Amino acid sequence: MNLAFQFVRFGVLAVVTVALLFVAGVFAFIPGERRAAAAPAVISADEAAATLAALKPPMRARPVVALVGASGGTETTDYLVPYGVLKRSGVADVFALGTKSGPVSLMPALTVVPDATTAEFVRRYPDGADYVIVPALHDPTDVDVRDFIRAQAARGATIVSICDGTLVMANAGLLDGHNATGHWFHIDGVAAAHPTMHRVRDRRYVADRGIVTTTGVSASVPVSLALVEAIGGRERATALAQEIGARGWSAEHDSGAFHLIRDDVWMILGNLFLGLIHGETIGVRATDGADVIAVAFMADSYGRTFRSRAVVLGSAPVRTAEGLQILPDAGATPDVVVDLPRDQPAFALDSALAGIKARYGGATSAFVRVQLEDRGHATGR
Repeated sequence: MNLAFQFVRFGVLAVVTVALLFVAGVFAFIPGERRAAAAPAVISADEAAATLAALKPPMRARPVVALVGASGGTETTDYLVPYGVLKRSGVADVFALGTKSGPVSLMPALTVVPDATTAEFVRRYPDGADYVIVPALHDPTDVDVRDFIRAQAARGATIVSICDGTLVMANAGLLDGHNATGHWFHIDGVAAAHPTMHRVRDRRYVADRGIVTTTGVSASVPVSLALVEAIGGRERATALAQEIGARGWSAEHDSGAFHLIRDDVWMILGNLFLGLIHGETIGVRATDGADVIAVAFMADSYGRTFRSRAVVLGSAPVRTAEGLQILPDAGATPDVVVDLPRDQPAFALDSALAGIKARYGGATSAFVRVQLEDRGHATGR
């Protein structure tokens, strides 16, 4: 869920809305502080085994994975991190798709050239994918994405939503009658609008009869590793986790630790004001061979501060280690340039949060982490 994108998009409306809420007294019902994260409930061996079984490839021994993005706006990390993890794993054939020909604009940052369109994918794989991964979209009612995931589900694909991809799944009617989770900002509304869906708390990801859902953005790492384990075995998943800098991929989670507090609202208003005076451009130094996981976490994090936007520097497209093309912002003049970690790309999130804290303060860094639904090591690091 990209709260920064939502507030910047509506600009003055966000300020007016918060002011009206304050006058109406609603502000008083926003908690004054965020409680400390509790130790997540331990997942039983039986539950873990059932989840693993539910994630097994439904058709092929070497599965086909399609990540579907809407050309008009797709969440950065939701789209790129599963692509990077699964590509690096070598256990599946992985395709980044767009609904139309041409680049896919990601939010809050980056523009990429997908491997194919959804129509091209259908022609190549008429029997469908084994897994379809659905990120959060700028428009969760996107008809092209809705029709694609419905058709793939009908062909037997396991449909995996990341973060507010839950909204896309709900609008497609795929969550009715299923256990599910989602990003803390919207999941209550999804559950209210779909009363036959059973919301599962305190789980990073939930797998139920061909439908897999996750909590916030950073859950893209553990659910991707869980898929690697289901496809290629625990040994491969363990080795990959070490390669990328992930400590594990358990579904354990503390859902109650993530919510809006009053200090967040004041921080958002302050940062919006400062951003209007001088919004900063953060240049991400990425060259050919860069890891797409690291690029995604770095750009996504800096795009959520309400004071900055992130761009990839350069004059030519960057081809990542996984083969995906990222288009640079050739005309950008960065206020500061940040480098990617050389090893273990998942640590780009820690690096970004540390940089945000140093530049914009602890309140901004903390709320970026809350937007990502990462309490610190919640990605599995």
